[in-house]
Amino acid sequence: MTKTNAMRQLEAAGIAYRTAEYEYDENNLSGLHAAEQIGIPAEQVFKTLVTRGDKTGILVFCIPVDMELDLKKAAAVSGNKKLEMTHVKELLALTGYIRGGCSPIGMKKKYPTYVDETAILFDEIAVSAGMRGEQIILSPEDLIAFVEAKEADVTKEMA
Repeated sequence: MTKTNAMRQLEAAGIAYRTAEYEYDENNLSGLHAAEQIGIPAEQVFKTLVTRGDKTGILVFCIPVDMELDLKKAAAVSGNKKLEMTHVKELLALTGYIRGGCSPIGMKKKYPTYVDETAILFDEIAVSAGMRGEQIILSPEDLIAFVEAKEADVTKEMA
């Protein structure tokens, strides 16, 4: 297994984690697929979304893979009037990661990060390890503290 930047940073900080590998499909980079493959309930597998606020610039949101980011709630908690998703083609330059392998840990720059408040309901959650087909499983409190995230209600049911 290849150690990703996210794994190296957690190890350097002495944070306990484990990993889970799964087969990914280039045409289906859905977090629901990842959750199913690693055998963890979808509400405990978090996807990393990169957005741009009209006032604050780039922001990162980690939400359960079975939910959708509520742009209005996300804008409100982050001090923006309007928020939009960044384009996939910008992802690598902004974060150092590609779509389907974007981790909230170890991005090129430290962006303000928000983790959906449901994360703390679980002993552990999964986030991308920084590459497709690999998840990091760790305590939500450790993740929130390490990336200096704020907990917030930022989701809505998938349409």
